[in-house]
Amino acid sequence: MQRGWAWVGWIVYVFLCAGSALAEESQPAAAGPSEGGIGEPVASRLPPGKQWNLVWSDEFDGTELDRGKWGFRLHMMHQRHETWVEDAWYLDGKGHLVLTVYERDGDYFTSQLQTGANFMDRPPDSSFTQKFVWPIAELEPPRFLHKYGYYEIRCKLPTQPGWWAAFWLQSPCIGATLDPGDSGVEIDIMENFTRDGVISHAVHTGGYGKNRQSKGSGPIRLGESPDGFHTFGLLWTPREYVFYADGKETWRIDGPISHREQFILVSAECMGYRREGRPSPELHAAQIPDEFVIDYVRVFDEVP
Repeated sequence: MQRGWAWVGWIVYVFLCAGSALAEESQPAAAGPSEGGIGEPVASRLPPGKQWNLVWSDEFDGTELDRGKWGFRLHMMHQRHETWVEDAWYLDGKGHLVLTVYERDGDYFTSQLQTGANFMDRPPDSSFTQKFVWPIAELEPPRFLHKYGYYEIRCKLPTQPGWWAAFWLQSPCIGATLDPGDSGVEIDIMENFTRDGVISHAVHTGGYGKNRQSKGSGPIRLGESPDGFHTFGLLWTPREYVFYADGKETWRIDGPISHREQFILVSAECMGYRREGRPSPELHAAQIPDEFVIDYVRVFDEVP
């Protein structure tokens, strides 16, 4: 089936999903794209017992990234993170976003995609560093902010050591107040640091200074996947976060809960640079380029 007709089928599926047994019973997803071709869109593994409405998604069709949905994160805490670049990715024309790691002159580079921005990441330009002026850059208009609902990625994790992959939510103003419900929470829906089939979830509040507090799930070992793809999801409600891997609940936490709209990140990062300022020895031993392959990112709201 051609991709266009497959997409029509997916729209029909979303329309019916509110009353469908698939959504209610959270059945395993269908098989992924066929080898060498383009298959039908894979059904989401939605939490059971609820009705859902798709409110935002990217299926990564075609060969051009939708810049109306995604920007690039290049800075962290007022500093340009030199190993984050805008070219360590591509769309393969088969419905996948591929984040890569590559080497140039002894350094390694990855890309981080985001639908919004944190106000403390980018530094101001030199004309705004005089006395009595906030040390922040001009605020970026967000592409997509949302709160509550179900957030899901279907992806194939990297195979080589020395870099990590993540799917997470961030607040534009985390740490700006002492109330994480007001200023937001970093929610790491999936982080994959090692190549042994282990992922983890985490929640960070209070920004990234002395007020920072963190809670984590600890290591979660994934089951086998016939095609290498896994799904990771977060159910975010006003009362709790519930995390999922391959349709099964893996962690549940009752707070602190963000009540602020937040943005989505799909990211990759090379190890070693944050603390040592140079690549991890594992990267030098890795066989690269390597890939973090994303089939889709979807956001659903619960139907009352």
